[in-house]
Amino acid sequence: MSVPGTPRPAADEHSTADSPPATDRRPAVVRWWRRHTLRARLTLLVTAAVAVGMVAVSVFAWVTVRRDTHRMIMIQLETGARTIAAQPQLWSTAPVPPHAARPGDDRPRTDGGRRRPEGLGPRWQLLDRTATVVSDAAGPLPVTAGARRVATGQSARHQEQVVIGRDHYQMLSVPAAGGGAVQIALDVEDMTRTMTRFSLLLVLACAVGVAGAALLGRAVARAGLAPVGQLTETVEHLTVTMNLGEAIPVSGDDEVARLARSVNTLLAAIDEARRAQRALVEDAGHELRTPLTSIRTNVELLLAVERQPELAHRLPPEERAKLLCDLEAQVRELATLTTELVELAREETTREAPEPVDLADVVNAAISRVRMRAPGLRFTTDLQPVRVRGRPGELERMVLNVLDNAAKWSPPDATVRTVLGPDEATGIRLTITDEGPGIDPADLPHVFDRFYRAQAARSMPGSGLGLAIVAQTAAQHGGDVTAEPHHPHGTRVTIRLPRLGDPGPSPAVTAHPGQGAQSRLSSNS
Repeated sequence: MSVPGTPRPAADEHSTADSPPATDRRPAVVRWWRRHTLRARLTLLVTAAVAVGMVAVSVFAWVTVRRDTHRMIMIQLETGARTIAAQPQLWSTAPVPPHAARPGDDRPRTDGGRRRPEGLGPRWQLLDRTATVVSDAAGPLPVTAGARRVATGQSARHQEQVVIGRDHYQMLSVPAAGGGAVQIALDVEDMTRTMTRFSLLLVLACAVGVAGAALLGRAVARAGLAPVGQLTETVEHLTVTMNLGEAIPVSGDDEVARLARSVNTLLAAIDEARRAQRALVEDAGHELRTPLTSIRTNVELLLAVERQPELAHRLPPEERAKLLCDLEAQVRELATLTTELVELAREETTREAPEPVDLADVVNAAISRVRMRAPGLRFTTDLQPVRVRGRPGELERMVLNVLDNAAKWSPPDATVRTVLGPDEATGIRLTITDEGPGIDPADLPHVFDRFYRAQAARSMPGSGLGLAIVAQTAAQHGGDVTAEPHHPHGTRVTIRLPRLGDPGPSPAVTAHPGQGAQSRLSSNS
């Protein structure tokens, strides 16, 4: 709790600026990695891969060389040990009879009749059964516990490392013929120094290789990501200028080219959506201006009469009643136009969830509503129970708009016929036929466009959005709508939708009449 008048401690600006957000629960390594650019990450990956490879090769080479060197030493020790152990009397301090010389050995004796080993290593000696040294070789070897066990027959052989002076020796003790043991040792200091120099060379080679890999990886990353950098600069330029009609230059067929083409497609879709939005706003403004202007004129006239009673004789009661009826009709038209605009601009998140629907029930409900609006017409139906997956409210609005349009153009006592049934084996077909004057062939390609009104319809109430909503709803439910003349007179509107269980586009897919959806219409009404 802070005390009034007590200054609050200043926040640590560095810790606030540098520390990650409290909601970021990723490991520190991941956050550190994400802070680097893609070029730096590629360089690090290449360097790490080369480093791991070189270290693995170096370790393998070091282990292999050390193992082979140690094996060569052991072969040399075992060869010498077997040679001495086979005839220990030839290598002992006692005089060796001349006949004991090996066959073929004509080398002169320089030791007074006693044999000495040649090429068996710098140090060796013989032990009797009591582990006492019985040879006079220069540089005696230490008689270790392992060597005593071999000499007394308690062990078959013993291998160990011993230190003599400041040097390290690998020593082998084996039993000798007739009892006792042979000790032979070889200096391993040269091997140790060689392995040390070899290790330093491997470390140096790894350091040079890793440094070269870092430089090469940086160059490769820079060259490989150069097209991505150019693409980024172009997109940033388009973001600033908002010139979405300017395409990004594309060359080649690699991944960057595919990305550029995808960005161009996205920009074209955004530009088309923006144009469609602008056109919708402009058309809506134009359509709203007409009823609003009429309402404003009539309201101003009524207010003028109310403010100046002496002018009341200029507006007879029957004219006043007619003016009020016009106001009611204009307000109703404005409300209908607003509702249709909201329907066209509705987002997917605000729409009802799709569900299995018996379309015959939806058509019956729409016909019941139209019968109340057009009591002077006959409505005949031939409906078969078919099920679709869709949004019941939108489907009823779609059917109602087609029926309203048919009722508006039908003369008194005319018949509006509705037929619903399967369409081959893939879906359903709903056909609504009227006996009106029909649609001019020049208007057929445009009747599903937003705010389009034929020349003959401009004197009648309407917004030009009813059939556009029909086309949009059909497309959103995976179907389409067509319009064609009905002989001898009238118009036939056909709606096709996928039957429940049949493959078809998801109802969540949105198409815009007059644009994307228009290409799906075989003929428009």
